[in-house]
Amino acid sequence: MTSGPVSVRHGSLTWLVLPALAFFTAFGIIPLIGVLVLSFTSWNGIGEITPAGFANWVSVLAEPGLLHSLGVTFLIMALSWAVQTPLSILVGVFIAGQQRYRAVLAVLYFTPLLLSSAAIAITYKALLDPNFGLGASLGIPLLVQNWLGDPVLAVATVVFIVSWQFIPFHSLIYQGAVRQIPASLYEAARIDGAGRARQFFSITLPQLKYTLITSSTLMVAGSMAFFDLIFVLTGGGPSDATRVLALDMYLRGFRGNAMGPASVIALIIVVVAVLLAMGIQRLGGKDAGQSQLEGA
Repeated sequence: MTSGPVSVRHGSLTWLVLPALAFFTAFGIIPLIGVLVLSFTSWNGIGEITPAGFANWVSVLAEPGLLHSLGVTFLIMALSWAVQTPLSILVGVFIAGQQRYRAVLAVLYFTPLLLSSAAIAITYKALLDPNFGLGASLGIPLLVQNWLGDPVLAVATVVFIVSWQFIPFHSLIYQGAVRQIPASLYEAARIDGAGRARQFFSITLPQLKYTLITSSTLMVAGSMAFFDLIFVLTGGGPSDATRVLALDMYLRGFRGNAMGPASVIALIIVVVAVLLAMGIQRLGGKDAGQSQLEGA
C-alpha cells in the first residue's frame, strides 16, 4: 500500500543527487581520466603530445627520488597526525563547553583556518629568519635557529605550521561530536563519583571513535595533496628534506616541463590516498554508521 509514496520519495532523492554527481564527474572523474591518458604520453606542456607507452611509468617507478618523496610525505603525514589529533580533541572538548568565554576563544582558535597557506608560509618564513626574524629581534637565542636550512628542523617546522593551521578545522569537527554525546552519560558518571579525567577517558574518547576516523581520513587525504605551504616555505629543501609527492609532481611538470612523469606521480598520489583512506575507514568496522553509544 505504501510502495507508491516510497518510490516517489526515492525518485526525488535520486534527482537531488544528480547535480552533485554531474559536478563530481566534470571536475573529478574527467580530469582524472585526462591525467591517466597524459601519463602514457610525452608532453612539455606547450608543444605536441606524442605517445610514450609505459616509458613514463618505468622511469618514474625506477627513480630513487620517488621513494624519497613518498617517505617524506608519510613522515610529515604521521608527525602532523600525531600532533594534530590529540590537540584537536582537547581543543574540541574545551570549546564544546557552555561557558560564554569559550565562544570568544573559539573565534580566536579558528583564525588560522581563515588565512591562506601562502600567506601563512610567507609570514612564518619572515618570523623564522635567523638574522632578521622574531628570535633575533627579541634577542632570544633559542629562537635563533636555522629553522628552514637544517633538514630535521625544516621537517619539524613544516609539521608545526601545518598543525597550527589545521587544528582549528579538526577541533570544530570534535566540538560538534562532543556536543552530540548524551548529557545523561556524564550525569551517571558523576553520580558514580567519576572525575573529569575519568569521564574524558571512559565516555568522551570512546564516543569520538568514528569522529576520530573521519578526522584522520581528512588528515591523510590532505597530507597527500599538501603543496602550497611547503612550496612557499621551503621549496622542498633543504636537500629535498621536505620534497613531498605533490611538490615533486609540480617540479617535474611545471619546472621540468615533463607532464608525462608528473601525471604518473599524480595518479600515485590518488591511489595511495584512496588506499590509506579505505584502510582507515575499515578501522571503524563494517557498520561505521551505528550508534555512537556503542563506546559507552
